[in-house]
Amino acid sequence: MQMNTPPRSTIRLTRRGRLALIATGAVVAGTAVAVPLLSVDRHEEKKPTSLVIPEGWRASQIYAAVDKVLALPAGTTRKALPKAHLKLPNDAEGNPEGYLFPATYPLGKKPTPQALLAQMVDTANKKFNGAPIAAGAQRNAMNVYQAVTIASIVQAESATKADMGKVARVVFNRLERGMPLQMDSTINYALNRFTVKTTLEDTRIESPYNSYQRMGLPPTPIDSPGEEAMRAAINPPPGDWLYFVTVKPGDTRFTANYEEHQRNVAEFNKNRQRTQASQSPSKPR
Repeated sequence: MQMNTPPRSTIRLTRRGRLALIATGAVVAGTAVAVPLLSVDRHEEKKPTSLVIPEGWRASQIYAAVDKVLALPAGTTRKALPKAHLKLPNDAEGNPEGYLFPATYPLGKKPTPQALLAQMVDTANKKFNGAPIAAGAQRNAMNVYQAVTIASIVQAESATKADMGKVARVVFNRLERGMPLQMDSTINYALNRFTVKTTLEDTRIESPYNSYQRMGLPPTPIDSPGEEAMRAAINPPPGDWLYFVTVKPGDTRFTANYEEHQRNVAEFNKNRQRTQASQSPSKPR
């Protein structure tokens, strides 16, 4: 039976809001090193001993973090990619996005960008190429790289870890119905930004990551997913959900009904406007 879905340009799938993002720490303000990155040994005059890569960081953020922790000029790590000889899947075509696994990495005595990147990719391969992930991907008629891509979207879009399974199910339901994913996270990736406001103009950009205009998955992952997101991507719970929005922190609403989703979005917008008003400086009397 053909589904009667709203026009593509009117669907608003994921607009979580500043409140939700602040509550979950999904936005990293400023540079890629805005969160604690370094473990310090007090006996070595605060020389960094390890590098922490959080879940959901993009490759660009990780490159900047490596530059900073190794005290290298900006852009050095990105330029070192060809020399790192990373063991990436063929589908990645040399792009390590999604395979710089989030974890804590010891720096050792003479750390180099190449060695750190290789360690991240090797860790990802150990996590992703095991039997459970491979079997889960096959069970869902996809390869591991596609599963990592879905997991990266789940990581970016989920307000909490408890939401990850349902977000993954929305992705699968939309793919199975031939609907565009319409994920704001892919637009943000294309525009190299972090925001909760996606305009109609944004959804018209020319990019393979524009999931409003293009069908199917983006060509690569959009961040480095953690293990919970990966599990959700290969084993989402059953459900008919097609839309979701985090109305307020701790209140993410999933539905298969477009009209109900529109009401949820209206509530989200109302909450966001109220928050913005409360944060605006008061006028002098």
